[in-house]
Amino acid sequence: MTRSKKAWGGRFKKETARSVEEFSASIHFDKKLYRFDIEGSIAHARMLAKQGIIAKSEAAAIVTALESILNDIEKGKISFSIADEDIHMALEKELMRRIGDIGGKLHTARSRNDQVVLDVRLFLRAETENVLMLLQKLQTRLIALAKKEIKTIMPGYTHMQKAQPVLLSHYLLAFWEMFGRDAARFGDCKKRFNLLPLGAAALAGTGLPINRSATAQMLDFPDVTKNSMDTVADRDFIAEFIFAAAVTMMHLSRFCEDLILWSSDEFGFVEISDAYTTGSSIMPQKKNPDIAELVRGKTARVYGDLVSVLTLLKGLPMTYNRDLQEDKEPLFDAVETTKNCLGIFTEMLGEIGFDRDKMLRAALGGFSQATDIAEYLVEKGVPFRQSHGITGKIVAYCIKNKKSLEEMTITEYKKFHNSFADDILDRIIPKKMINARRHTGGTATKTVLARIREIEKETGK
Repeated sequence: MTRSKKAWGGRFKKETARSVEEFSASIHFDKKLYRFDIEGSIAHARMLAKQGIIAKSEAAAIVTALESILNDIEKGKISFSIADEDIHMALEKELMRRIGDIGGKLHTARSRNDQVVLDVRLFLRAETENVLMLLQKLQTRLIALAKKEIKTIMPGYTHMQKAQPVLLSHYLLAFWEMFGRDAARFGDCKKRFNLLPLGAAALAGTGLPINRSATAQMLDFPDVTKNSMDTVADRDFIAEFIFAAAVTMMHLSRFCEDLILWSSDEFGFVEISDAYTTGSSIMPQKKNPDIAELVRGKTARVYGDLVSVLTLLKGLPMTYNRDLQEDKEPLFDAVETTKNCLGIFTEMLGEIGFDRDKMLRAALGGFSQATDIAEYLVEKGVPFRQSHGITGKIVAYCIKNKKSLEEMTITEYKKFHNSFADDILDRIIPKKMINARRHTGGTATKTVLARIREIEKETGK
């Protein structure tokens, strides 16, 4: 079979080896960009006509043909092959097949170097909005769950040891804050990449009288890039997007880790719906939290995508190098993995139940009232370092005598310090301990409810 002539083949005497075509082709993954490539090409053609670089009739023919190609791709009427090399050349070849040499005028005043950067920026702009929407849905689910569980008390942990009682709602809002920061990171990233790169051409710009601002306006970019060399070399925005995705995945993974632990028989805090768990091929009793485990596992993929891009970029000389073709697969993988994990996790979170009684009982274990006892003594005028030591001795006494802090009598408490009075037993009731933390950011019921109201006011929901 005769291979098609390359658009850049004028100075070459031999055809490209089949093995080279197969090795260097990117069409099998960058075809994902077809819609954005066509969108950018339509704007470019109209700008060329507006500037008198090509005739208006030629631009009209190009635009009509591109719109027809887009329609045919989406209907499955066009397929791509390795001979097409990449999506840019595939579309140009199809354009010229339909309208002849006029189609060859589309590439005037642009290079595949600035063309591909445009496509990726348009792609990321759309996908950033999709990720932000998914984060918003997850945050909305967290608020609903926090309101539902406002009376649920659970043990808070540090070093995986019981520390102090907290509201489950307070725990859930901690992840609301994390995902809020994630959304802000994606938004900030978008501000930096939402600039028109077209016009940088290969690396130095073009000598033709283009109007970059007109193209930017057509493509809804607020501004244009300021240095043509930086424009074609820059993939910071890809690394930054994947970093934001990696942090989001890390937050999902930490949440999943807790749910995995909590669903075990040792904890028994949470029941994940059968719809989001699986069984064992050999053990009939098993109910495995596979979705949470998969999200935790897929976090490693996105980390790998980030390392891949950073490693790709670290040794490249200025400006464009073919190595940069390898930026797309990790980017596409990070986008899809993050979106899929956000979606399925939000679904799963809507179908979990908490064992409130078991969580409350667990909150009282591990001498979790100890800090409140120390603070009680502080309120009585005892310096904190002394009260800390006194409370530590009380805990040691309880361990030796196999009793809990709430089982201690007033007489026993007074043996350690005469400041203890009858109100100490009331002070270490879980609800009282929770509601003592009334400051901003604390776990008191009023404080958590106030934060929920504040969030609902800010988000309009």
